[in-house]
Amino acid sequence: QVQLVESGGGLVQAGDSLRLSCAASGRTFSHYAMGWFRQAPGKEREFVATVGWSNVDTYYADSVKGRFTISRDNAKNTVYLEMNNLKPEDTAVYYCAADSSMFRSSQWLHTAADFGFWGQGTQVTVSS
Repeated sequence: QVQLVESGGGLVQAGDSLRLSCAASGRTFSHYAMGWFRQAPGKEREFVATVGWSNVDTYYADSVKGRFTISRDNAKNTVYLEMNNLKPEDTAVYYCAADSSMFRSSQWLHTAADFGFWGQGTQVTVSS
């Protein structure tokens, strides 16, 4: 059974940086693409970023491109989301997601329906 555990959320000021981590267990981590989504109060869950299984390709939402970086360490079974120049509109619960199919590239994975496994989420709050 796949388990995903996020950490690293918190309260920061606009312009600050934060790094989220997601530790995965339960299967061969390196065979699957990973993603990050977020959900603000009263809004639908939205795509943030995806990293392919090989850690070569990444895909970002336009709203975070140039500010956020997704990466993975297959030796540690962990995916990261480095968030720079945070804005109040980045405030949300951030969720880690794992692909349910092996060896897919990030460009094909940018909706919640593309992912089969989810973490419990970590809160990120950005004050102005």
